[in-house]
Amino acid sequence: MSGGRVLIAAFGDAGHAFPAIALALALHERGHEVVLETWEHWREPVEAEGLQFRAAEAYTVFPPPPPGAEPGPAEAARALLPLLEDFEPDLVVSDVLTLAPSLAAELHGCRRATLVPHLFPVHDEGMPFFAFGMMPPRTPLGRFAWRAALPVLETGLRRGRRELNATRSELGLPPLSGFHGGISEELVLVGTYPELEYPRRWPAHVKVCGPLSYEIPHPEIDLPAGEAPLVLIASSTAHDPDCRLIRRSFAALADEPVRIVATSNGHFPREPIDVPGNARLVGWLSYSQLMSAADLVIGHGGHGTVCRALEAGTPLLVSPAVGDMTENGARVQWAGCGLMLPTRLRRTAALRWVALELLSNPAYRRRAEEIAAAHQPGSGAERACRAIEALLAGAR
Repeated sequence: MSGGRVLIAAFGDAGHAFPAIALALALHERGHEVVLETWEHWREPVEAEGLQFRAAEAYTVFPPPPPGAEPGPAEAARALLPLLEDFEPDLVVSDVLTLAPSLAAELHGCRRATLVPHLFPVHDEGMPFFAFGMMPPRTPLGRFAWRAALPVLETGLRRGRRELNATRSELGLPPLSGFHGGISEELVLVGTYPELEYPRRWPAHVKVCGPLSYEIPHPEIDLPAGEAPLVLIASSTAHDPDCRLIRRSFAALADEPVRIVATSNGHFPREPIDVPGNARLVGWLSYSQLMSAADLVIGHGGHGTVCRALEAGTPLLVSPAVGDMTENGARVQWAGCGLMLPTRLRRTAALRWVALELLSNPAYRRRAEEIAAAHQPGSGAERACRAIEALLAGAR
């Protein structure tokens, strides 16, 4: 098919912006005209890739800002209309956290898709609620218990629907009767490994494509000398500014026969971090270099870090911070490619035991390598592009 015009709008945290950049690059390489709208912070790397960039207003998702502290989605949707009128996209791909672009696309009358750059968050009957970090039930009684608890979840979903319909009313759009109204009913691209998704009946318009990976290049670093197993500690880019996970991991592994590289990923705490003799601490590093060199990755469980480790066939120790990290950790453990250590149990002895278990038991690495072998690098973006092209072809 001839190239289409696609607007991709993404929330600006790296875990959302990077998958959007990866998708934009893949579409651009396939001959489509693409505009990427995200936070100004990413303008330079986006334009360096040869993509068109539009700045979006930065806003806070977690913790939620107080009412009235920031422009609402109706105002943000109206502000996007001049861009849509100028670019006239065939499709708007809106990140799952960015409601305004989806509303603007509906107002403008163009097709809409949703990019979910992590696990699919929509509940499946008889399964644990998303972000609880629970394993799937093994018995009919367990499934019954989750179904019985469904009214609790639906209370929050009804509130979300009321708030969305109030926004839609402001824009002159009709109310919706279903839940998850901000997610497209035409196409949903889920950017995760299918091996991390619990079994379910997938709607036809939901495509689990695989991870959409992008990295800003960083210079390679000198690794600690020796042949001992290499442990990478990858702190969250958005959480843990005091680097507690790094401090606790250093304390746990300082006297063990391992080499350690830790990255604070942009956090530079005021209180100095004691770096043991078998470790190295840097502010930034290249995941492309370290993930494949590491024997174990310790992190908070951000989805991007999880997928980069699995892409390299490296097992994970996930000790969650906030948000969906607990869910990511549970899926890693369920899939057999790592273990989760809840924050409340993140003591030195416990962290040491879990790390040494992962390093000594080859089953975790074998499973991580199986997942890596099943997916070629870049295949997630390719599948997403094919799904978008099929949608556009059906509209012509």
